[in-house]
Amino acid sequence: MRSTIALLLSLWLVIPGSAMPQRLGGDQRPRARDLGLRPGIYEPGPLNAITDVPGVRVGHATIISGENIRTGITVVIPRSGNLFREKVVAAVHIANAFGKLVGSTQLEELGQLETPILFTNTLSVWDAAAALADWMLALPGNEEVRSINPVVGETNDGGLNDIRGRHVRADHVRAALESAQGGEVEEGSVGAGTGTVAFGWKGGIGTSSRRVPHSEAPAMESRRGEFIVGVLVQTNFGGQLTMDGVPVWRELSPPRREGTLPTAGDGSCMIVVATDAPLDARQLKRLAARAIHGMARTGSSGSHGSGDYVIAFSTTSGLPATGSAVLRGLRDDGLSPLFQAVIEATEEAIYNSLLCATTVRGQGGRVVEAIPIEKLREVLARHGKAQGR
Repeated sequence: MRSTIALLLSLWLVIPGSAMPQRLGGDQRPRARDLGLRPGIYEPGPLNAITDVPGVRVGHATIISGENIRTGITVVIPRSGNLFREKVVAAVHIANAFGKLVGSTQLEELGQLETPILFTNTLSVWDAAAALADWMLALPGNEEVRSINPVVGETNDGGLNDIRGRHVRADHVRAALESAQGGEVEEGSVGAGTGTVAFGWKGGIGTSSRRVPHSEAPAMESRRGEFIVGVLVQTNFGGQLTMDGVPVWRELSPPRREGTLPTAGDGSCMIVVATDAPLDARQLKRLAARAIHGMARTGSSGSHGSGDYVIAFSTTSGLPATGSAVLRGLRDDGLSPLFQAVIEATEEAIYNSLLCATTVRGQGGRVVEAIPIEKLREVLARHGKAQGR
């Protein structure tokens, strides 16, 4: 059972290709590997999702009402328990700061994450942050807490969604938090990705992961096994869509008929990187910076109006509510394989956000089409890509 709760402000708008949760049976849309796209050299984890990192949970609240409301909440929770009392090491990388990431300055200063990470739309950031703070303050053990640093990011879904209406409420935030779970992650036109657009096609939520053998990224203390790097994205940006090296944009373009949103370079991409590798905040910042390389591989133009942020955290060591801890973990010369892994996982997560998305009709009757799978298969086949295995 996937982790989405669909919250209705009124009756569901039932139209062909509406932003109903997908991949829950029936007409399922494929992920990248179903089409034979296998970017990079490392293999994915069992779920090929950020939840392959032990303890990480994802939740959504999808908000659809009438003709004009197409938005939602997506939350990533790094570990169970009270995050304020047992923080995780974290860092943020800003590729282009044309956007809003509430809580980023304290995260940058202390290298600590003390709340879940929440994504929503641009004008709902502050309402969502207040609701996240309320939820954290109400946790047992936080009765005397007088400061909390909610981390909330956004992309602008105002083309399909009545963004000025600020329809995200505290109960939506609570629903996303309380529905968060491990396992498979719902992708596409769901949660914070309900109203987003990428490369002119319907964008949304996507995820992927990579497995890195310990022998390739040695820790300070010898151990056997592997590290996991997982990525989740909220895609809402432009460029020339390229998939595993194939210039898809040359042969397959979004429709330009009346009522469709025009292709634009502006937008944003929010990225979360999770790992169980024992990294400190400085190393996590370096890891976060490499995620943008994966975004570039998909054909992102990195335009003026694209607010592109990466938040990275390690689940390996909890930090006390006050003070800091000295971490003994990965040597710097062991980081390169993790850099490669995060690039690959980011690239594939973006593909999954597009492939799993469904066509959405939103405010003003505007439509953003999902990328047509059969036509995409033909393009990939002409460039020698397998059809999956």
